[in-house]
Amino acid sequence: MFFADIHTRNQQVLLPTLREKNIEVFMKREDEIHTFVSGNKFRKLKYNILEAKNRGVKTILTFGGAYSNHIAATAVAGKLYGLKTIGIIRGEELGRDVKETMRSNATLREACENGMHFDFISREAYRNKEESAFIKSMKEKHGDFYLIPEGGTNDLAIKGCEEILTNEDASFDYICCCVGTAGTISGVIRSTNEDQKVIGFPALKGDFLTKEIQQYVGDNNTWELQTDYHFGGYAKYEPSLIHFMNQFKDATGIPLDPIYTGKMVFGVVDMIKKGQFSEGSSILMIHTGGLQGIEGFNTMLAKKNKELQINS
Repeated sequence: MFFADIHTRNQQVLLPTLREKNIEVFMKREDEIHTFVSGNKFRKLKYNILEAKNRGVKTILTFGGAYSNHIAATAVAGKLYGLKTIGIIRGEELGRDVKETMRSNATLREACENGMHFDFISREAYRNKEESAFIKSMKEKHGDFYLIPEGGTNDLAIKGCEEILTNEDASFDYICCCVGTAGTISGVIRSTNEDQKVIGFPALKGDFLTKEIQQYVGDNNTWELQTDYHFGGYAKYEPSLIHFMNQFKDATGIPLDPIYTGKMVFGVVDMIKKGQFSEGSSILMIHTGGLQGIEGFNTMLAKKNKELQINS
């Protein structure tokens, strides 16, 4: 599938609030590309996988946390194309009892079952992952590899994300997407026209993402970030988010993930309720996948509140 031009469908979202406000909303179902290599994970990996193959490199090394969708997607993609994969995982404590980690962590278990070799390192060491000395030490330890950064964002990833939108999407007034490492939204901004507005919904706290995006899109000013819907930061949540996701799934049939897309959709619907979109507007929301992480998230929820679960 990495050699194909994949276009995903736009599914209309029908909710009473949208009828009341006279606003049309569609969801671009990027989550349907593949069970594990879906959404922006596929888009980011596409040209990186092809580049690794073109260089003749047999191993991919990348980084991520314990519940990283990027880690799972890279492992599956590597297996599909005969590439070895190495995951540098934040948290050395996860490597103390690997069997227990694999039992309790669905994301890492999936990556492991698809052949990924793990290197669990301390959080202190992980902070140096972009330093040349650290990369050199990884090559001494693991041999030659093709490096993909944490979250998968680099120039080739953005090139892939530019392919999310098609010519048929040019009629939407607003394009909405979640934001993690700025790669997806940067590709989307670069592929929209000057009459469209891109709204990003960061899953992390802080305003550092503005500079990250600007380095890829230059002086393009057709975008903004809505920073009120991170629910406390990366992988953080509130019961209201989980309840909203379940209600949305029941009403539309579209499953959401709690890390990224769930927060974005919550934000879009909330903004519509508050009248922050003009009557008659058309909105396209981009589903960036990540649904395979729900099992692990539900395991975490069960430890805190047995009655609070995500309906997948």
